[in-house]
Amino acid sequence: MSQKENTELTKEALVSALSGVMEPDLGKDIVSLGLISDLEITSGKVKMVVKSSSPAMHARQRMQEAVEFAIERAFGSDVKTEISIVPMAAEDRTLETRKVLPGVKHIIAIASGKGGVGKSTVSSNLAVALAQLGYKVGICDADIYGPSIPTMFGVVDEKPLPVEVNGKQLMKPVEKYGVKILSIGFFADPDQAIVWRGPMASKALKQLFTEADWGDLDYMIIDLPPGTGDIHLSLVQTVPLTGAVIVSTPQDVALADARKAVGMFKLEAIKVPVIGMIENMAYFTPPDAPDKKYHIFGRDGVKRLAESMEVPFLGELPLMQTVREAGDAGRPAVLQSDSDASAAFRAVVAKLLKVSGKNV
Repeated sequence: MSQKENTELTKEALVSALSGVMEPDLGKDIVSLGLISDLEITSGKVKMVVKSSSPAMHARQRMQEAVEFAIERAFGSDVKTEISIVPMAAEDRTLETRKVLPGVKHIIAIASGKGGVGKSTVSSNLAVALAQLGYKVGICDADIYGPSIPTMFGVVDEKPLPVEVNGKQLMKPVEKYGVKILSIGFFADPDQAIVWRGPMASKALKQLFTEADWGDLDYMIIDLPPGTGDIHLSLVQTVPLTGAVIVSTPQDVALADARKAVGMFKLEAIKVPVIGMIENMAYFTPPDAPDKKYHIFGRDGVKRLAESMEVPFLGELPLMQTVREAGDAGRPAVLQSDSDASAAFRAVVAKLLKVSGKNV
């Protein structure tokens, strides 16, 4: 098939041909969404960059094939193409173009390379601290293997109620302390181990975002499972993350995994900005010696790692019995009016807002 005689290869004709290529996740064509850039036509060769809402390699491959097919159908097979498909940056995923969580302004994943570093405790307290500042906040417990957010908020016995929105049955998140909450833990027996195969886990996670009535939120906090696995890739394919925050303790074994977590979000297939790192259990201060600090797990490990990886350091949180007790009691420590623990969490949130461009 040679180039069609009656179809001249011009930018106007090319744009018209590409207006039939749909971005599957966003439900509109790539022209009206403004996903085409650096468009050039030189000696019968077409060059362009096209943004894809999904960072997954297979999704970008399908987009490339769709663009190439549209060009061949309109102008023939003689036209050479050089098409680069790149993941859409977080700032490009505007509320107008998003199909998933369109009413949520900022979506922040809280991650850790290693388990047991207090990631869920940090997630819960950050969510409540943001709500205390007057923001509309939600938290999604994506740690499907060990959901602990219901315990942290004292809502273990709660169940999301069904609600009809635009003729569709959705889940209504549980609300506590001004925070909307969903967790896979709401749908499982607390005494029963949750065992998932990869595709089942991904589907369950997706439902927490796509089949729930989250409404309008300023911030959604997502508590991720530890590690760097399929769940994390499924998340970035489903949810337009604003960025990620990495939580770690300062000892070397945790720092090695934290480095991997930062590297994961920087991968070409994921490409999510790392907003900052938090050092949890940074030091211990005995109640009877408030002026002393014991660095049980090491000192400034996360701060040094953040500097070496050119990631903002959001601050350190102490190892305190009251924080553990507050989590077990279902009342996050940041709710304590004038405690050292609440002050530490508020300082981290202030730095988070400042780094992300919303100074308090």
